[in-house]
Amino acid sequence: MLADDPTSLPAHTLSARIHDGSLRCVALMQATLARIAQFNPRHNAIVNLAPEAGLLAQAAAADAELAQGRSRGWLHGIPMAIKDTADAAGFPTTRGSPLLARSVATQDGIGTARLRAAGAIVIGKTNVPEFGLGSHSFNEVFGVTRNAWDPAVSAGGSSGGAAVALALRLLPLADGSDFMGSLRNPAGWNHVFGMRPTQGRVPMGPGVADVWVDQLATEGPMARNVTDLARMLATQAGHDPRAPLSLDAPLEPLATGGDPAAALRGLRIGVLGDLDGHLPMEAGVMDACDEALRHMERAGAVVEPAALGMEPARLWDCWLAWRRALVGARIAPLLALPGGRERIKPEALWEYEGSLGLDFAEFMRASQKRTRFYHRLRALFERFDVLALPSAQAWPFPVAQRWPKEVGGVAMDTYHRWMEVTIYATLAGVPAISVPAGFHPERGWPMGLQLVGPHGADAFLLRVAAAYEAERAAFIARVPPAALAQPTPQEHP
Repeated sequence: MLADDPTSLPAHTLSARIHDGSLRCVALMQATLARIAQFNPRHNAIVNLAPEAGLLAQAAAADAELAQGRSRGWLHGIPMAIKDTADAAGFPTTRGSPLLARSVATQDGIGTARLRAAGAIVIGKTNVPEFGLGSHSFNEVFGVTRNAWDPAVSAGGSSGGAAVALALRLLPLADGSDFMGSLRNPAGWNHVFGMRPTQGRVPMGPGVADVWVDQLATEGPMARNVTDLARMLATQAGHDPRAPLSLDAPLEPLATGGDPAAALRGLRIGVLGDLDGHLPMEAGVMDACDEALRHMERAGAVVEPAALGMEPARLWDCWLAWRRALVGARIAPLLALPGGRERIKPEALWEYEGSLGLDFAEFMRASQKRTRFYHRLRALFERFDVLALPSAQAWPFPVAQRWPKEVGGVAMDTYHRWMEVTIYATLAGVPAISVPAGFHPERGWPMGLQLVGPHGADAFLLRVAAAYEAERAAFIARVPPAALAQPTPQEHP
């Protein structure tokens, strides 16, 4: 990576340089497209990239506006690619399904509209698993997204394309969404930050979220540093009347100045870990997370074991009921399309078929259990400031594998059981951040640590993550070996 290559800079620095005139939007767009041309053919993070001429024209228009003293916002002229489960006007929203490959959005989703209003230039989409289901970003439309640190293994998902684009410096920051760790797992596996905000903090829609029932999914930010993560979340957050359960409470900005590691001193961290052996873990996963926790402890945090306080097996049953209810309703309309059943992946059909036998009484029992769990976490947060557990139970697996059939010697009975570690923040609707934790001792694959906070404490959790980032600055600044390669002369602007 060239020292003067703007793609190496964080988004907030790009914003400052664009606005002070030391970096032109056209130059940033040229560098971004050159980097995509170099790395995307191998890693397949960005799909449906817009034509170069049109993107350069948009960048030139952004430069002209600044020359006239007009700025659209902090993202003015900064390239963004939208996760391919969200709508961006003029781009297909395929959701990784061949049934939707030509489904071009006529309007922006709420999140996309907010990013454009802040000045972002939408250049394409980021790759996902089919319908966003499963934490491995492959589909029949675009193929598989490969990990930024090792193209032989999975990038995670469902925000896999977003995480790889960030890690390889194809994008300065990215949007994503999280149902079962879809912002947290790929962030952990690609050595970036991914945040699942408090449920309702970031409205989704119009479309799948404009149903008057609480969702398990939420959109949220991904970034290479916490400052960008916080600014991205502030752009995404806020009530929208089209999402009736979205929150209206303002998001406190991330404080600057002072001692950046101060938030770790006296911080009470409750370590859930593997839930006393309930969650199978591959060798080395807990070691990587323990190393991250030791750094926080050395900086003044108080790290103690914590117990979930509810039977994990019953929470898994609650999870299955809620997930089937929400996913089944989204799959059902597609079955009526020509060749629908034949073109839908078996994992999605399994979710749909499970929803058919779900009656209202069972769903209500699952809802009551979910409520009890929320209150159990509230009690835990009276003792602890944050809870900690890995962002995944396994290391990245070969790209040809659909999902791990075994973890730590234990057979996985569903396609997503190996991601059980992510369901707790989702069920309780509380915020969680995946922070870079460590690397596989032999293969060099990244692993993340989830930090989970109380309901509504998004700003507090960001401060904790920023303090951890300051404590491990050199470690977090590590770049995938492939990303250090210089563009070939014909690709460099």
